[in-house]
Amino acid sequence: MATAAAVCLGESMAVLLPDRTGPLETVETFRHTIGGAESNVACTLAALGTPTAWISRVGDDGFGRRLTGELAAHGVDTSAVAVDPQRPTGLYVKEIGSPGTHPRDLGPGRSRLHYYRTGSAAAALGPALLDDPAAAALIAGAELLHLSGISAALSDSCLALLRALLADRRSGRTVSFDLNWRPTLWHGRDSSVLPALLDAADVVLLGADEAEAVLGTGDPAALRALLPSPATLVVKDADRRATAVGASGRTVTEPALAVAVVEPTGAGDAFAAGYLHATLRGLDQRRRLRLGHLCAAAALTAHGDRGPLPPAGDVAALLDATPAQWAATRVDASGIVSPVLTDTRPRRDR
Repeated sequence: MATAAAVCLGESMAVLLPDRTGPLETVETFRHTIGGAESNVACTLAALGTPTAWISRVGDDGFGRRLTGELAAHGVDTSAVAVDPQRPTGLYVKEIGSPGTHPRDLGPGRSRLHYYRTGSAAAALGPALLDDPAAAALIAGAELLHLSGISAALSDSCLALLRALLADRRSGRTVSFDLNWRPTLWHGRDSSVLPALLDAADVVLLGADEAEAVLGTGDPAALRALLPSPATLVVKDADRRATAVGASGRTVTEPALAVAVVEPTGAGDAFAAGYLHATLRGLDQRRRLRLGHLCAAAALTAHGDRGPLPPAGDVAALLDATPAQWAATRVDASGIVSPVLTDTRPRRDR
């Protein structure tokens, strides 16, 4: 496989999705799939046309083989994924609330992820990875290295690896870092390490709500003052807008699209992939943010972590839309309706 333009590094897990809503004790069967922030970004980057590799560790088990096989099927280079003979592949189980009366029910519209990843193969990642020829070659040849705060929470060795990668600044390589705040993962660990990690990256992506939790503010200007070193901060304000703040303080804001949400999981990862793909292509900030919104909309209107992306021609037209045309665009599970698109047939019919 050709050298990857982008490398995403972090844990991915086997996922069990319930066949019905309600407390886990009432669920009898589950559907097996995969999930993980960095691997979600890798799959979407590959779908957009950026040659991408994913680096991690998996167990010598069926979950690990399924995981690497699915990523490879999405066009992601998995040649530097290590197989750990002792540790298992991480796992999480999703619980979905229902309108039922069970005392343990989460309630309609709510969900919870139950993680079984302590001691996983990926938690054993550490600076020794940089001595692995396959991983070192991919990282050395990449234009983009994508990391996230999830890895910092997994183990001391994972945190040491992130610090080593962020300290290895090379000309021609952009390091992006998505905060990806997961409070459950930080129980018993010191989350005060996160600001320094964020400030060591070139591009930082974070939600306003998670920034508030970790850094004490979700305001883009205030975050810029707290994190002065990155070339760009991208602050996502839920379903309202995304704002990019440059090192000079120059701000570009693009409103989010109107989306009929099916499932929120994976939208942040999809946004990151769209933004980073546009960055690698040298697009301006407005188009970078718009491609992030388009990719997020695809994830929001599908079950699971990822959704089918719009046709390339539709994407190009939407990136060039006027502010009024962009504001009038609507996205749901059947497709996109916008003044800039003459063909509004559902996505699956194209």
